[in-house]
Amino acid sequence: MDNSSGVGVLDKAALVLAALEAGPATLAGLVSATGLARPTAHRLAVALEYHRLVTRDMQGRFILGPRLGELAVAAGEDRLLATAGPVLTHLRDVTGESAQLYRRQGDMRICVAAAERLSGLRDTVPVGSTLPMKAGSAAQVLLAWEEPERLHRGLQGSRFTATALSGVRRRGWAQSIGEREPGVASVSAPVRGPSNRVVAAVSVSGPIERLSRHPGRMHAQAVLEAAGRLSDALRRG
Repeated sequence: MDNSSGVGVLDKAALVLAALEAGPATLAGLVSATGLARPTAHRLAVALEYHRLVTRDMQGRFILGPRLGELAVAAGEDRLLATAGPVLTHLRDVTGESAQLYRRQGDMRICVAAAERLSGLRDTVPVGSTLPMKAGSAAQVLLAWEEPERLHRGLQGSRFTATALSGVRRRGWAQSIGEREPGVASVSAPVRGPSNRVVAAVSVSGPIERLSRHPGRMHAQAVLEAAGRLSDALRRG
């Protein structure tokens, strides 16, 4: 296969990035892996470092830079949001309740997509709303699979316990009854990215009168199916 795009400098930069995909490399390692002349490999690696596409490890070796991760997250978010609309609309239609998609942002969670129940009493969470990570089924889902230290820190001052999060991991979904807001119940499930990491939580929420004090019995299956469709879309991407 021809690996030339016709833009020589970009082709050579792509060679450097591809070589670093295998792990850290010294300049001599880059020369060996790419076949580039030593001055060319050095010039490109330093230029890529300037743009944060390449950085150095503690030994001074070249490694892939943080900008690539930021671009990957942005691409994943675009794919997630492109898929979220129809998935949330379907979830709303099959449950009869408002559906939301949340991403974690520091110590808060943000609603990045929603499909509101069309009439009657409903739980409205406008897109762009920031909610605490201390209460609600979506917060439970976004915290449950975190690293132990971050999980422990997140539990401080929260309305749920480590035991509750253990149950969330076992079941694969979370529920809350009046936890975030009196009279409101919700059910959430994790959306996972290509590396199986939890990247978002999909939820349905509404009045306890309709969802009952066991909302998971009513809606966990539908929420899990919606989360599965969103996860599949990210993996295909």
